[in-house]
Order: sequence, then structure tokens, then C-alpha cells
Amino acid sequence: MDQAKIGRFLSELRKEKKITQEQLAEKLGIARRTVSRWETGSNLPDIDLLMQLSDLYEVDLREILDGERKNEMLEQETKETIIKVAEYQNDRDVRLSKTVMVYTFIGLAALIVHVILDSFKLEDSFWSGFGMSFTLFLTIGVMIFIILYLTGQLSRLCDFKRRLLGLDSEEKGGEK
Repeated sequence: MDQAKIGRFLSELRKEKKITQEQLAEKLGIARRTVSRWETGSNLPDIDLLMQLSDLYEVDLREILDGERKNEMLEQETKETIIKVAEYQNDRDVRLSKTVMVYTFIGLAALIVHVILDSFKLEDSFWSGFGMSFTLFLTIGVMIFIILYLTGQLSRLCDFKRRLLGLDSEEKGGEK
């Protein structure tokens, strides 16, 4: 923490409010010399006084501790970027959820067909064996897919695939 920088900032804030060191000291119930020490950077206000100064000067406490005003434009840009990233992730999650829903229905349909085929006790043939095996395989495959999705592994696999194929770098390059 740069005490001298904080002191200069406190001095600027006081001057913006057009009050003297004596007037500030009177408002806070402290000695004028204490205000002078703050503004020269030889001392810092206690936390309760920092909070009072923050309210009085109408600045964020972080700004006082940093000794400078925050760039509101930068903060706004940061917020917009966070919102865009959240929207991108939300769109991706919606697409993935729809895909999982489709596969869930396929898996359920395969399970139902498997149960129906099993209940008919068809004679052993290539096609009955193929149908039983295929529907069982499809059901188990969908169950594995859903487990991967629910544990978050599917998302990691998708990210890994995108990195392998170089899709992330192309998207970043295209946005520049």
C-alpha cells in the first residue's frame, strides 16, 4: 500500500469538496494535524475513519486504499465481457442439454424395444440376436453418455476435442 499516494488522493478529494483540513477534522472529531499527516502520507486513517471518508467523499473504499479513482469505462467493459462469456456458456449449455435430451429419448426407446423383443421370446436367429444386442448396446451407450454429462466429464471431453482440432484458436483469431 502506497501511503503517499493515498495521502495525495485524500488531499485531492478534500479539495474537490472545497473543505479545509480544519473543517474535515471538525467533521470527523479529530485534530487538524491528524488530517495533515494522512495527506502527507506519514499516517493512515483507521478503518472506521476510512469508511466515514468514503461516505463523505462519495468514493468507494477500494479507491481510497488504491489511492486513485477506478476507471468506470474499464469496469463497464469488464462487466460487458463477463456478460458475453456467460451468454456464450449458457448457449453452449442449452445446446448440450438438447443433445442430451435427444439421446435420452433414443436410449429410452431402445430400452423399450429391447424389453418388447425380450418379452416376445423370438426364436434364435441372426436378426433377433442383432436386435437384442443393438438395443442393449444403445441403451448402455446412452447411459454412459448421460453419466458423462451429469458428472461434467462430457464438457471436458468437448473442450479437449476443440483444442485438438484447433477450433478455439480459430474462433479467437476470427474475433480480432
